[in-house]
Amino acid sequence: MNRRRAATSAASALVTTFALTATLAGPATAAPGTATESTTTTQAGAGAVATATTPVTHQENDRVPEGSVWTQHYFPSSDRSGTELHADVLLPENLPRGKKVPVILSIGPYFGHSGQTDPEGWTHTGPSSRFQDFVEGTDLFAHGYAFVMVDLRGFGGSTGCLDWGGPGEQADVKAAVDWASKQSWSTGAVGMYGKSYDAVTGLIGNDLKQKPLKAVVVQEPVWDMYQYIYSNGVPRPNVTGTANAYNGIATLPQLADDDPHYLANAEWEKTHPECLTENSAGYKIADQKDKHWTDRDLAKMAKGTKTPLFVTQGFVENNTKPEEMQEYLDNHVGPERGWLGQWDHVRGGDRVGDGRLAMGREGWYDETLSFYDEYLKGIKPKVKYPAYVVEDSTGAWRTQKTWPEVKRSVTLPLGNGSYLDDGGASGRAALAASGEQTPQTLGRPSGTWDMENAPATEQPAPQGLAKGLAKLQKDGKVTSSFFVWSKPLGRSARVTGTPQVSLTAKGTGNVMLKLYDVAPNGTAVMFDEQVSLLRSGRMTVDLKATDWTLAAGHVLAVEIGSIQTGSWRATPSKETIEVKGAQLRLALNDPARDIATAGGRSPFLDTYLRQYTVNLQAGPATFTVLPGNHL
Repeated sequence: MNRRRAATSAASALVTTFALTATLAGPATAAPGTATESTTTTQAGAGAVATATTPVTHQENDRVPEGSVWTQHYFPSSDRSGTELHADVLLPENLPRGKKVPVILSIGPYFGHSGQTDPEGWTHTGPSSRFQDFVEGTDLFAHGYAFVMVDLRGFGGSTGCLDWGGPGEQADVKAAVDWASKQSWSTGAVGMYGKSYDAVTGLIGNDLKQKPLKAVVVQEPVWDMYQYIYSNGVPRPNVTGTANAYNGIATLPQLADDDPHYLANAEWEKTHPECLTENSAGYKIADQKDKHWTDRDLAKMAKGTKTPLFVTQGFVENNTKPEEMQEYLDNHVGPERGWLGQWDHVRGGDRVGDGRLAMGREGWYDETLSFYDEYLKGIKPKVKYPAYVVEDSTGAWRTQKTWPEVKRSVTLPLGNGSYLDDGGASGRAALAASGEQTPQTLGRPSGTWDMENAPATEQPAPQGLAKGLAKLQKDGKVTSSFFVWSKPLGRSARVTGTPQVSLTAKGTGNVMLKLYDVAPNGTAVMFDEQVSLLRSGRMTVDLKATDWTLAAGHVLAVEIGSIQTGSWRATPSKETIEVKGAQLRLALNDPARDIATAGGRSPFLDTYLRQYTVNLQAGPATFTVLPGNHL
């Protein structure tokens, strides 16, 4: 992993952030209810160390953002477990005594003083620079906000055993929101901000329905913790890697010049090694109905929540994917704002190497600040922002009042078929026999895999595989999968929301479901997929949420078969699986009715198209995407 840039660089952060803010002007006074806070003296010079009663500015420590003053605080979690949480608080530097400010809070595992996921080469301690881009992009302190970063239990300066998205971390979020709202420098209004893991804690914050929490901004979250580790019983490659990654982050060595209280808490795992063992054990539970996972079903827990929510999500994300996203948003009944599109695991303000915005749209920091101003300060926005802006698969941006907007729902008959659950072996053998290049079996990824950083698990799709499988099917052979094709569309239609496939299967093993957009020239883009263990009787599988436009004249192809990619650790049964009565349920809307808005093509869209475009001539049509050719 590359070492992070200096604090003044715009961070493209790792996994989660938690920010608590405290404002101290002049000689600091301890915040109420902080009897356990350290009161050691600061060090002189550029590496001065803050405590609860000794604030430090940028002039005293260059890791402190300009225009702010840094203090450190400790407070208990809310579950009475004895867990002590650490917070780095950044307040506006020239805040008048007695003046109160609203708080932007980030909570997560990546705020350790020595680095986010590994040591970053700092020569002295200081607050994390994880969200320096946000602080600078919004000019946060000049606009009268505090920023607070809280370490989840077991990370950074907090004690306690790791509890990945579970009741323990939920108790930490509750405690942090309450603590931030009750400080002498706080107006009592709290907003949360994060990306990836600290976006997960934002979803948790919304789920907890706390009155002080007035707004939540989440970028590229995990919507349901189970889905990040398993897909309907099939383990993902990170089933062990994610546990290893967070165990590693929890045991990062901290900087010797830090506050003694912080350093003592950071050694927690050395005296409590069972914490790491227990954390690893949870990831090995494959049953989605087990209490371990139902306690972490964030989408279900969102039912009836009302906190104003601003989300971003890449539909073609290769890390924190849009699974259970629609369920979460459907269950949330409060105000919503969203940027949705065809990007990977990036932030709203991130740029790629040539300077283009990774999401393709200007204005992230202005809109985020306006969102907080409206709900934390009661300031009416000067700009009327759309509820949702969405980039579809053509790179075009549109506005809409909610997501998804559905003009028509259809249930399409896919019929019957059979496949050999062999992990793609018969397909690769057929490809080799034809003289075409065959896909290589990938080794397992490395042991470090957190929500911010996912190693590559599969190579670009081999050009001849889908075509070869389809030819074998045409010849009447049972192989690793079978295809079903639609008639060419008579008009453009957009697949949106969460597609579902229902089927009855005879046999045991696995099933992979893929959707392809097939052009008249025989090139096809795989735009959605999901896998599952086969279950007896009728079963229904949700695919990933999507927003993909099928042009007039294109064909929708559905592939049903064995799991053939490196994105899962499947064990093929080697059985022949008989599929009966398969159906595809789609939500559709009409691209002709789009209300266009500003935005450029996100750079990752072209990367995705290169990786997932294959050769696949349309076969015999058995269903119509738009019965009656209307939306």
